[in-house]
Amino acid sequence: MADIIDMLVGTDLPHLRDNRPQARDNAQKSFEALLEPINPGTFSFGERYAVATYVAGLHQFTPAVELYSDLLLDDAPTTLANAVTDAIDATLSAGPYGTYREPGLAAESQPGGSVHTDASVLGERLAAAFDYAHLLVFHPRDSRPEVLGRLSEAGWSADDTVSLSQLISFLTFQLRVAYGLRTLNGEDIKVKIKGRLAVPEVEWTLSDKGFPITTYEDINRPEAFVNHALGWKPWVPPVAKADLTEEQLESLIKPERADMPYFRLLARDPQALKARTLTDLDIFYNTDGEGVGRAEREIAATVTSRFNGCVYCASVHAGRSVEEAPERLDDVNALIDNGVDADLGSDQWNVIRDAARALTATPMAFNQGCITKLRGVGFTDLQIVDLINSVAFFNWANRLMLSLGEPEVPKRFL
Repeated sequence: MADIIDMLVGTDLPHLRDNRPQARDNAQKSFEALLEPINPGTFSFGERYAVATYVAGLHQFTPAVELYSDLLLDDAPTTLANAVTDAIDATLSAGPYGTYREPGLAAESQPGGSVHTDASVLGERLAAAFDYAHLLVFHPRDSRPEVLGRLSEAGWSADDTVSLSQLISFLTFQLRVAYGLRTLNGEDIKVKIKGRLAVPEVEWTLSDKGFPITTYEDINRPEAFVNHALGWKPWVPPVAKADLTEEQLESLIKPERADMPYFRLLARDPQALKARTLTDLDIFYNTDGEGVGRAEREIAATVTSRFNGCVYCASVHAGRSVEEAPERLDDVNALIDNGVDADLGSDQWNVIRDAARALTATPMAFNQGCITKLRGVGFTDLQIVDLINSVAFFNWANRLMLSLGEPEVPKRFL
């Protein structure tokens, strides 16, 4: 099968991706696991293509809309394809926005509401998936257990919910890589700029139907963004350690992850988890060649997480930024404490901050000005690809962490 990101880029630039071969190969395997699995189970191909078309449409990235629309039309009636187009047109917005659950971040909250998609043509199950996709694309910080109740009520199983979350989150990565590479090749991609959608808040509730959703009354939640390690508690039941299959154990890559609820939860879709993990490891840990440094990749991930509102991911990668560049502790703390407008202490890091913010926005605002500034502070095209990959990957990671569970402050930090 042709490499999908190469198809979406459509230029002679894909060779720049060869510097990170595992990331390249496993981004394609992620597509295959989530869009064209050998056994789609109860999450049908038609549903997968419909969600992908909707997500691409919300990003206003035409090459991806055309690709996924064609796949949808090959598998579903025209009436469904038309309904997906109508849903896109009715729910275009701009993000990231949302209301923080952390009380210390109330001043940064930007309420904007959620959509409740018309199910008359889509059906309740696909309409619920679109509501979930809209939230993950534009306002993932609004994720709550009740949002999963909407999926459970509509007939989504725990396994299918994990696959759905992976699919939507993966697409936010795939589209940004392709968009970023097209921009690097000199294209200024035009989108129909639209302000935040003004809709009333949807009252989602937990459901007695379907899979159990766990909530935590007594959890020690963080008050705001922090610069220390956090725990994470799942809302969707992870696979019990004793029940992990050989395929699921292999998908963890690192055996010690069998003790981590997050990875045992993602192991509900082992093919997607394995491909995602290998993509991650190559993007962040492969320093072969003349790519950008680890510290720069980590600060890009931290800016992305801070902008999307993922308190857990921001804490992890703020710590890793400091590990890689301990002399930049004050700069990293400024980002954590003050947000993505903070001065990060050097021209290079400030340009990374601006580029990460632009590529993380939906619709993407990454443009020729970003490329000019990156090159202007000394980044080569290979290094810019590393930065694009880092930002894009954390749009994937943030949405999984936000949508499937919540952070917890370990007792040693209380």
